[in-house]
Amino acid sequence: MSPFSDFEHLSLLIDTSLGKTLLIADPHIGFELSRGLRIRTHLEEKLAEFVLESNADSLVILGDLKEPLGLSFRLKEMLLRFFSTLGDVRVLIAKGNHDGRIEEVAKRFSNVEVREYFLIDGQLFLHGHTKLPRIDFDEAFLGHAHPAYTLKSGGVARKVKVFVRTGKFLVLPTVNPYIEGFDVREGLKLVPFLRNAKKAELFLPEGIYLGAIDV
Repeated sequence: MSPFSDFEHLSLLIDTSLGKTLLIADPHIGFELSRGLRIRTHLEEKLAEFVLESNADSLVILGDLKEPLGLSFRLKEMLLRFFSTLGDVRVLIAKGNHDGRIEEVAKRFSNVEVREYFLIDGQLFLHGHTKLPRIDFDEAFLGHAHPAYTLKSGGVARKVKVFVRTGKFLVLPTVNPYIEGFDVREGLKLVPFLRNAKKAELFLPEGIYLGAIDV
């Protein structure tokens, strides 16, 4: 098994005009600092190594690159370590609600760009915590909802992360393997333009189709 199997299952690799483009959502780097954990997971280092291992030409982060709302010295060190490891990979960050002051670190790297959203080849990339931008797009990729679903079998219930398709929106689960996620229905209510969604199709990270549910 690949040492990066968790990241592989929780990300997407697609072809765009930027080349091989890796999509990840909600890494929440520095989550240890705000959740009182006494251990260092080194998530930022492992994630950066995975990006390099994927041979992607570009990386699109669908918001919430970091967890703490502020920018402490320790968090800044983590982010600098993450960006420094990525080398020449082009990094596009669709700013999330946890990404306050992220520009202070990103501006040190010429290959890193921060915006509210990105439109590439008719595809919209955004976090999902604000209103939908008034632009035309064919398909949208977002995070923020941290979707998960409870599978029940033989009297045993297990909560698993899922990819969610509703209309032309694809919601990615958090790429952070240490964060469990929210129930799909609860998570979609966090996205202003998906609150009134009626149906959603669920996919396991391995690509298995679970079916459609009412939301």
